[in-house]
Amino acid sequence: MPEADIAIIGGSGLYHMEGLEEVEEADIVTPFGAPSDIITIGTIQESRVAFLPRHGRKHNISPSELPARANIYALKSLGVRRIIAVSAVGSLREDIHPLDIVIPDQLIDHTSGRDNTFFTNGAVAHIAFAEPFCPELRHLLEQATRAAGAHSHSEGTCLVMEGPQFSTRAESHMYREWGADIIVMTTLPEAKLAREAEMCYAMLALVTDYDCWHPQHESVTADIVLANLDKGITAAENVLQLAIPLIQEKQNCSCPTALQDALVTAPQDIPLETREQLHLLLEKYLDGGNNV
Repeated sequence: MPEADIAIIGGSGLYHMEGLEEVEEADIVTPFGAPSDIITIGTIQESRVAFLPRHGRKHNISPSELPARANIYALKSLGVRRIIAVSAVGSLREDIHPLDIVIPDQLIDHTSGRDNTFFTNGAVAHIAFAEPFCPELRHLLEQATRAAGAHSHSEGTCLVMEGPQFSTRAESHMYREWGADIIVMTTLPEAKLAREAEMCYAMLALVTDYDCWHPQHESVTADIVLANLDKGITAAENVLQLAIPLIQEKQNCSCPTALQDALVTAPQDIPLETREQLHLLLEKYLDGGNNV
């Protein structure tokens, strides 16, 4: 199987990765089913990069139906340690304009009914999630957005709604009162699962609209989102091309040890079937490593 250290998860408008060389494809089936699409692996400036279109290459998977566990598990199986997730988002703030880029530092989970953990069926883990995005990877994205000359915001709170319908106006105003800065449908459970898989995860958010709260702008529609994505996706691609070479081999964050103090089920008490299903995530803790 091919290997990669970095993964790009492409959201709406980003269905393939520019600049990949020595390209291979991986059609992976995981214990949690198949991922959204075949994963493309290639080289960018000596880095092996995996690319996965979140909604499928034909954009035929709804936010509520995304196989998030399979997506993260498949990337983990390729050796990926860092994930940059690209998403189209709506702005909930006057000073965050369409075509801006936001690198959020916080999340509010307003989803429902999604499989948001790997740890079920006799295995329990409680990861720390106070800082939902990897600070090291966020810093690299900040550097890359400045180098690209993009109009960007280096922090912000991202509210993740269920969808696939857009917000009502009352909901949009409520989210603003909650302190949310941008709104999206897909970042969760991705970010939670990536942390459980001990992978760095950061978000490159491309603003396409003002949701429906702004009195001087028309309410968001799919047409508005797609039209602004056509204008702004090149900026996101430029940031990615600049960010990938900045990523170093050494990880100085706590993401790679997120499970170290999170497992509360003793290894011997985890059912064999569950241990086998989660072996990729737990092998260093279950096979003579730091058992907890």
